Amino acid sequence: MANELQGKKVAIIATDGVEQVELESPRDAVQQAGATTELLSLDTGEIQAMNGDIDKGDTFPVDKKVGGANVEHYDGLLLPGGVANPDNLRQDADVIAFLQAYFKTGKPVGVICHGAWTLVEANLVKGRTLTSFPSIRTDIVNAGGEWVDEEVVVDKGLVSSRNPGDLDAFNAKVVEEFAEGEHDVAPAGATA
Repeated sequence: MANELQGKKVAIIATDGVEQVELESPRDAVQQAGATTELLSLDTGEIQAMNGDIDKGDTFPVDKKVGGANVEHYDGLLLPGGVANPDNLRQDADVIAFLQAYFKTGKPVGVICHGAWTLVEANLVKGRTLTSFPSIRTDIVNAGGEWVDEEVVVDKGLVSSRNPGDLDAFNAKVVEEFAEGEHDVAPAGATA
């Protein structure tokens, strides 16, 4: 696993309120597999992570604003959860545009917990099978996705998990899918 992702660059899109372990654990997994990562956010500076959506965690330096990032520069994309994080991201036009453009490439994506809210807003779950934190199941179903209650789900390069308890399985599948690379068919909804 040490060099599976050598030479690959992974974008992590997050903002204030991101669940710290859902940012750090997948980031560390892809870095240990040889990838470099960039934290993209709504603004430059730092973002405030949370532990359990209640307690302040660490702050993380932003590498680049999402609005200034080019999807062609990334081989993988991570969308961590936390309740406030995706709720803020899904209201940002640059984030939605980035996600829609990225999904058109067929490159792999990892999304965990509440992170799928942003995909719902970007109209990217229609026709896809995924999992998430149970409270957003109805949002996914209403957006045309099929929600399942499983530790980790892979659908054409989209890796999803429910919560921090699934991180070991999530991280392993993310590394595997990121190593595999682009999928022949762009995901459903990517033409939105």
